[in-house]
Amino acid sequence: MSKKVTPYKNSELGKKEQVTRMFDTISTNYDGLNRVISFGIDIKWRKRVVAILKNKNPDSILDIATGTGDLAINLIETGASKIIGLDISPGMLAVGQKKVTEKKLNSTIDMVVGDSEDLPFEENTFDAVTVAFGVRNFENLEIGLSEIYRVLKKGGNLVVLETSVPTKTPFKQGYNFYTKRILPKIGRLFSKDDVAYEYLSESAAVFPHGKAFNNILEKIGFIDIENKPQTLGVASIYVATK
Repeated sequence: MSKKVTPYKNSELGKKEQVTRMFDTISTNYDGLNRVISFGIDIKWRKRVVAILKNKNPDSILDIATGTGDLAINLIETGASKIIGLDISPGMLAVGQKKVTEKKLNSTIDMVVGDSEDLPFEENTFDAVTVAFGVRNFENLEIGLSEIYRVLKKGGNLVVLETSVPTKTPFKQGYNFYTKRILPKIGRLFSKDDVAYEYLSESAAVFPHGKAFNNILEKIGFIDIENKPQTLGVASIYVATK
């Protein structure tokens, strides 16, 4: 990442601790606010991630930065027998666990507190790893991706859904106006944390999306890397293989 962006600019805490605090604070209204901010399009993007993995028939999946568990729950459709949703925020996981329990999916989905840069799993454990809107929150992107590589089985797949920045006019200008001027105001209006959605906007703007992210995946050792831009380039789905 070309510039280090943290939620609380005057805090002495590291990025990891700041991100944990931020997501704990906004956890109870995160889902509803996300639907408003993304106009519900994020639901469609997650379905595309599931469709990609469904064709690969994974038996075990690790969903990193699972948050409130939306993607982990959707991944049931892949037919996997075990899905682990991991997140650094206990507050977000508590919301996710409630969903899992209500849907009676406890036998398949485990919600685990954990650090994406120090995964509590052995090498070659999972057939697939997913991350939706989480890699830009890694304190050290390359360490986090190296950990994912380590816990994937050979031939296993990584699928990342992450925001990106449109490059074509007028979509680029419209995106910049929305994310810098509108999104933080909506976040402040509905969220307990004034800075959360300002941070999410800033972190998306500096994230090395597209070819730059492909290059990092290749450096880590991934092969067969694909980048699938979504909705005029405001998000991308990256697919890679160990």
